[in-house]
Amino acid sequence: MLASFSEFKFYQSFRIPVEEADNLRFLVQQEDDLGNLTYIEDAKLVDISVTGFGFSTKDRISVGTELSISLQFKKYHLDLSGSVVRAFTNSLDDEEIIYGVEIETEDKIKKFLEAYVMSFSNDRLKDCLIDSALKERYTKASDGFEMFSLLLSLFKDITHFGDKDGFLDSMLEEVVRILNAQRASIFLINPDTNELEAIAALGVDKSSLKFDYRLGIAGSVFTTGVALNIDTNNDKSRFNNQFDEVLDFKTKSIVCHPIHNREDKIIGVIEIINKRNQDRFTIEDEKTMKVLALVFSSVFHNYNPVSDKSQIRRFSAPYDRKFALIGKTPHVGSLRNSILKLKDIADPTLIYGERGVGKSLYATILHHEGRRGLNEIRTIDCGTKDLDTLSKELFGPNEVDCVFATTRGGTVVLHEVGKLDVQMQNKLLHILKNKGLDGGRVSFDSKIIATTSMDLGEMVEAGTFNKELHEYLSTSYVSIESLRRRADDIEHLVEYFLKSECKKQGLLLKSFSPKAMEKLTQYDWPGNIAELRKCVEKAVLYNPKAHIITEVAFENDAIPLIDVAQKQRMFGAIPYVSDFSIPLKERLALVEREMILAEIKRNNGNKSKAAKEMGISREALRKKLLISNDVLDQIEGPTDQDLDFDSDKKAA
Repeated sequence: MLASFSEFKFYQSFRIPVEEADNLRFLVQQEDDLGNLTYIEDAKLVDISVTGFGFSTKDRISVGTELSISLQFKKYHLDLSGSVVRAFTNSLDDEEIIYGVEIETEDKIKKFLEAYVMSFSNDRLKDCLIDSALKERYTKASDGFEMFSLLLSLFKDITHFGDKDGFLDSMLEEVVRILNAQRASIFLINPDTNELEAIAALGVDKSSLKFDYRLGIAGSVFTTGVALNIDTNNDKSRFNNQFDEVLDFKTKSIVCHPIHNREDKIIGVIEIINKRNQDRFTIEDEKTMKVLALVFSSVFHNYNPVSDKSQIRRFSAPYDRKFALIGKTPHVGSLRNSILKLKDIADPTLIYGERGVGKSLYATILHHEGRRGLNEIRTIDCGTKDLDTLSKELFGPNEVDCVFATTRGGTVVLHEVGKLDVQMQNKLLHILKNKGLDGGRVSFDSKIIATTSMDLGEMVEAGTFNKELHEYLSTSYVSIESLRRRADDIEHLVEYFLKSECKKQGLLLKSFSPKAMEKLTQYDWPGNIAELRKCVEKAVLYNPKAHIITEVAFENDAIPLIDVAQKQRMFGAIPYVSDFSIPLKERLALVEREMILAEIKRNNGNKSKAAKEMGISREALRKKLLISNDVLDQIEGPTDQDLDFDSDKKAA
């Protein structure tokens, strides 16, 4: 059965509402990226029938996903399998999605349902019978085939007339007539401008209809893929009244569905406005809209624009985007999925990971892909030594200085929040929970994202971090793995950084030789992705004419800064430091010698002052110079220069 008819069947079936007092145990599992079955922790059974059931969860599940279901009622136990055929929500503000699941075998569930229904009270049975009698049911297969024949006829018309002028306008006229509505529009994404633009509109000039792809009801449907049916009097959180004000029009009700291309990418939406003589569109209208969305998806099945200016992941190549999560390991996949779940949630998010793993990048993507991406994002470095400026940015006292007061509708990133002292932690918790400064007039409206490379849980136990602040910030928690734990992503990251750096420097695309790539993949990368990025950037910088970079050098587990063939020195002009035949201890002595001589010169020959500036005693300075001079004498022979260690007036 086609997906559209499976959904139609689910729509038409009578489903028994499930109550919490029924004590009906319900478990559901789906496969993860590794093929393992994992439980959907917050799944809650909503209703049930012989053909399937509905359940709610905050998880995002694609239509067509196969599920394993376990039902337990008293002594009756049932294991089933089914697939998701429908996803919908009852409210804009509701984070939970209700999914309709069609089960593969109806015979198994009949006896189970019989025992379940027999436990109902007389009043509840009476209500169910009344609802069943009034419900229009899907009774015969012929009904489905009749609908199928009508759709085939419609697709035939699309094939013949879909590319001709006026076809879309004619279709919208018919849509408005069938749904008894005032206006209708079809929007497609323009990845160059990152706007939804009307390509057909009834009742208004389409050239005036263009807006950021995250705005309004259309933007919500486009970004989430969940159809909406609302009346604007009760659901105002996402409604954008900008066009009502410009066009002097009153929008009362909207039904909006996504449009997909043949790759199942959401490329636009169809939006119908103002049901005549009613406050909102009906469930029957929703059914019609589902079919219409299929129709228009077939019209635009070849529409698949790509642009290097696009902020939307599905319409740009990764190296064209300013902010992108690169990698194909399951962990990166889970990070992408978590962005979809968290991007529009107002609660704080805590991001944990080692230095250089990409915590700030994740926070930036989370901001830009959410509804707050239209507004400002500010990052506060909690580890700064300038405590006065930090205190002013966090706590004012003037609201014009406080980042939470000035970033309304945007995002505030608290970078390395674990470095705040306890006093600042307490003050931060106070103003965040009160959503404003003491005596202030502005209420905070910023999404809070905190990042840390420190284990805040251990710090709480040690008494160095506020427990309540930790609980507040970690309402949503994301942990980013180190690069050494996902080495399979290194090649993808190297390719991304190479393309980006070559493009930035105006060079032809380079590549690493197999030998060099092997070195990169086997290296431990203590500085994680940040270290890898710097390595690639410098490899491109030091090899402007080479199309293939053949050598990458690793010095003392440091970043591979240079191509060995170019024989670049890491320590400038300090003699013998790059001579690998000299023991490390002696080379370090030569480096110390140069640093001491430079400090003596900076202090006009005053060795006591130079020693004090470097945090060592004058005697230690004298011994270090003697040792380093001995090393130099062994290499070059005795020098003519004789340093006077007893004078603070003679320059070195």
